Amino acid sequence: QLQACGGGLVQAGGSLRLSCAASGRTFSIYAMGWFRQAPGKEREPVGAISWSGDSTYYADSVEGRFTISRTNAKNTVYLQMNSLRPEDTAVYYCAASLNYYGLASTQYPYWGQGTLVTVSS
Repeated sequence: QLQACGGGLVQAGGSLRLSCAASGRTFSIYAMGWFRQAPGKEREPVGAISWSGDSTYYADSVEGRFTISRTNAKNTVYLQMNSLRPEDTAVYYCAASLNYYGLASTQYPYWGQGTLVTVSS
């Protein structure tokens, strides 16, 4: 089970950190992904982090502004979002996969409930 939190309202240019906590004792064997869905739009990838945390992959739209990290001892993955823009407004979801590390949402079988991020201009 995945529980995302940390969303909220922030001004453009600001920062926010999302967390996604996983239940269970096998968190370290799951690659984790972050995705987002803006109102009226399809869900899109944000980025992903490998099982060990030594590799990350980002969508072009957030490259250089967002950073994904994980602490396996705490069963938690983080999404640090800097230089936020109004177009980053969306519900953000974390997802887990045993066998896949990448940006294809269809390859992630386990999803959290989402947390809303609103960036005001």
